[in-house]
Amino acid sequence: MAKTESGNAAAGRALSGVAADSRETAASRRGGKPAAQKNEEFNLTIEDMSDDGSGIGRRTGFVWFVKDTVVGDVVRVRVTKVLKSYGYARLMKIITPSRHRVSEPCPAAHECGGCTLQMLDYREQLRMKQEKVLNALTRIGGIPADEIKMKPIFGMDNPWRYRNKALFPIGKSRDGRIIAGFYAARSHRIVECGDCLLGVRENQKILRVILDFLEEYGIEPYDEETGKGLVRHVLIRKGFSSGELLACLVINGRSFPHSGDLVSRLMLIPGMKSISLSVNTARTNVVMGKEILPLAGEPYIEDSIAGVRYRISPLSFYQVNPVQTEKLYGTALSYADLKGGETVWDLYCGIGTISLFLARKAGKVRGVEIVPDAVRDARANAELNHMENVEFFAGKAEEVLPREYREHGEKADVIVVDPPRKGCDRALLDTMIRMAPKRIVYVSCNPSTLARDIRILAGEGGYRLKKVRCCDMFPMGMHVETVVLMSRVRD
Repeated sequence: MAKTESGNAAAGRALSGVAADSRETAASRRGGKPAAQKNEEFNLTIEDMSDDGSGIGRRTGFVWFVKDTVVGDVVRVRVTKVLKSYGYARLMKIITPSRHRVSEPCPAAHECGGCTLQMLDYREQLRMKQEKVLNALTRIGGIPADEIKMKPIFGMDNPWRYRNKALFPIGKSRDGRIIAGFYAARSHRIVECGDCLLGVRENQKILRVILDFLEEYGIEPYDEETGKGLVRHVLIRKGFSSGELLACLVINGRSFPHSGDLVSRLMLIPGMKSISLSVNTARTNVVMGKEILPLAGEPYIEDSIAGVRYRISPLSFYQVNPVQTEKLYGTALSYADLKGGETVWDLYCGIGTISLFLARKAGKVRGVEIVPDAVRDARANAELNHMENVEFFAGKAEEVLPREYREHGEKADVIVVDPPRKGCDRALLDTMIRMAPKRIVYVSCNPSTLARDIRILAGEGGYRLKKVRCCDMFPMGMHVETVVLMSRVRD
């Protein structure tokens, strides 16, 4: 069976095969004839998977992307769109199912744009994700495969009901009912789903109360086309260790009619601690507004991971899978190998989740985060845990770290980075190399940019890749988290 990597890496590899097979491709297009016409049907074997969970197959050197297929499927497809070197097709029939194909337990699985891998056996999901990271490290990072010490990926015993956060768009069905659900793939069409199998069971209870309330009082959901209507989304969070619940309604306005009645109903749900409004009156795809108006309870809920307590507000960044977060951050702490006197910089620190893990064993920790609200939460979390050896800076990591190094001579024994999908800015990598910490612990949600940055640290920085471990934070989805240890071998 072909190696399974996903994302742009997989697509790039598949598309590069077209160049290698250029004579065959040219033959299929001789005389200006395209690889296939729209609505044409043919059989296809799925060899790979893309970032959005679509299967990838090739026919006469031409790449096709097919939703709802997995590696090993032999399928009948119908062409929907043809581009220069690749195209899209719709699954019409599964001729021979992959040996890894399973039945999806969620009735909305095919329409919903959330889960993309429900039809793939979980063990194969894990294998595919680890292979994806290994391929990126060797192909993009330039690290020989025999030098990569990769431990088995952290999977879940039960890969369901793991999300402590859910964000439901609110709209109307074709028959005029007010509904909640998730957007269909590549659209803003709401697929009705009040009980996502990845989310906590309380989501269904909270949504039912809110939807019934909206119907009873005739409160309209927001309409993206007209810009009218009040309720845009419902955000729900749960503290897994505390059992505390937060409900936040994103509204197209600054007030909510009959809010006292809604609060009374929601507060009857066991665990409900925080109810608020998020003001978002902009014609935008950005979900949350910057202003939060409290309705009842505290402005936050609390949760804890491995004994470290955190306060989580509607705008806080907090990992959505607390069971796997403990494994992920525990691995980062292990790789940091702290003895008690080290200075550690934690870049892209969010609300201080990793920082506080590190602070229990470090001499001092300095965290950097671009979102001011997150920095305020981080400082509050440090105070909540009585940790005085932590300091937080608000700003871009690629600006704060160079400034503190240049102007104040800051040093680091260990640097931990947990950047967004775009990876680390080059100015930040250059500063890290000049600071020359003994160890760099890189936590990544994107294997491609992780591999790119590792290539720089290993090539110009004098670091060597020592350890790698993946963690499946998002079962049934394509993304994977990775923790890497880079040790300095050149002074």
